Amino acid sequence: MTGASPPIPALSQMLATAWLAQALSVAARLGIADRLAGGPLAPDDLAAQLDTDSNATYRLLRALASAGIFEESPDGRFALTALAQPLRSDAPDSIRDYAIMVGERWVWASIGGLMHSVRTGAPSFDHLFGAPVFDYYTAHPEAGRIAGDGLKSIGRLQDNAVAAALDLRGAGHLVDVGGGQGGLLASLLTAHPDAEGVLFDLPHVVAKAAPVLAAAGVAERCKLESGDFFRAVPKGGQLYILRKVLHDWDDARARQLLAACREGMASGTWLVVAETTVPVGNASAYVKLLDLLMLTYAGGRERTEAEYRALLQATGFSVERILPTIASISLIEARRL
Repeated sequence: MTGASPPIPALSQMLATAWLAQALSVAARLGIADRLAGGPLAPDDLAAQLDTDSNATYRLLRALASAGIFEESPDGRFALTALAQPLRSDAPDSIRDYAIMVGERWVWASIGGLMHSVRTGAPSFDHLFGAPVFDYYTAHPEAGRIAGDGLKSIGRLQDNAVAAALDLRGAGHLVDVGGGQGGLLASLLTAHPDAEGVLFDLPHVVAKAAPVLAAAGVAERCKLESGDFFRAVPKGGQLYILRKVLHDWDDARARQLLAACREGMASGTWLVVAETTVPVGNASAYVKLLDLLMLTYAGGRERTEAEYRALLQATGFSVERILPTIASISLIEARRL
């Protein structure tokens, strides 16, 4: 095939992306992008600030520069690039916390246990750490904090895209089920100043939401409630939202969650499921790789549009439309029958 890379070098480069991911995470954890925000630095100077080995720091920077993250000048100093900017902790679109999370031992080990998951269909996380991931977070608060901060950072762009695209259809009372620290609800209430909302999640998750809602200036229009969304969700909402929640669970648990939502919703009430959908065919897509992480890490799965339709229809919802957004996440709008 004309212009195609020979198979072995191409495969070798693909295999090396695992090392690149760890290098990115280490750079994020060290705060290298923050250090370079004031201008280029030599590896020796950067290592002195970071209390790291100078030669090893240079090798880390060189590897990342080869991927377009940082740039080495002829005088040996390294500078930020456009790709490096989101690694800054103060960048509006910062994903530094997500990069840190991806390199954590419990994420790294989970995808490393892919063989166990492929053989058994079960998450390797449970096998390696002795508990499902969300139970592990409860028992290990620091891991839960890192995961929460990481998901909040990667979800920021999605939250804004959902808020921009979502038609509330006159609904003034929103219920964000599994809404985490409240980023999406804050974006929605900011975009719709006449609306009010309920943030619903586990107690230790909701406990971290108040500063997020206060910073957005919407705390007075938002009520915090906690509980188990497999058992029941708050009643009385005019529109219910599930953003990046269903993909955490297999089909059986997802149906149980949707059944609990349906039980708490009045007939005709709208449910919006915000998820990244898997494209059919052989096209390259980040979500297809994310699906492997969901398999190994949480026991969940990414789904095609057809699979989301089937899941919702099986639990008493009528899918009205699926609306793409600018952030590679789709809004699946359904009504409770």
